[in-house]
Amino acid sequence: MNVQDLFDAKLFMEASITLLVIMDPPGTVPVFLSLTGRKPVPARARAARQAVLVSLLVITLFAVAGQAILAYLGIGIPALQGAGGLLLLLIALDLLTGKNSASPEATEDVNVALVPLGTPLLAGPGAIAATIVFVRQAEGRPGAYIALGLAIVTVHLALFLFMRYSGVVIRVIRESGITLLAKVAGLLLAAIAVELIADSVRGFIIGA
Repeated sequence: MNVQDLFDAKLFMEASITLLVIMDPPGTVPVFLSLTGRKPVPARARAARQAVLVSLLVITLFAVAGQAILAYLGIGIPALQGAGGLLLLLIALDLLTGKNSASPEATEDVNVALVPLGTPLLAGPGAIAATIVFVRQAEGRPGAYIALGLAIVTVHLALFLFMRYSGVVIRVIRESGITLLAKVAGLLLAAIAVELIADSVRGFIIGA
């Protein structure tokens, strides 16, 4: 038994880098602060923890049974991308129109952690699709499965650290900065949403 049978370092690096780029821990900070920046520190910490746990559970679920779930429901990756894009677009419009900033207490912490933070922002169509692809690459090799599992945990640890300690940014930008950040985050989310919808349309056209 060689080392790769116990741990596939190449797959670990590929999965870690790919998921880090897709899930983008630094890029989650503006959205996280725009949704939770006015809440107390314990509430922000709880939202960060819940969002990461939700994302980890969703990604793990699709890693274990993603192909079977999508096949059973007759759902393709393009449909998943389209749904995620539409949901992100709704959140982006809320941020851009100031609905969240006008009533910061209207949304409970647990709801913010579930949607849009946990999913589809963190555990979005891109991360789910990439995870399913890496599971296919593992090809029943225990070392590859271990590497992929560690990669998923590593990426979520990075996500938690960026969100958990985003309070440092709040102390610098203050209240007006949070309002500005919400607008910027809304614009970025809208761009991501449009890209997901475009990918969905291309997927349907190619698959037709």
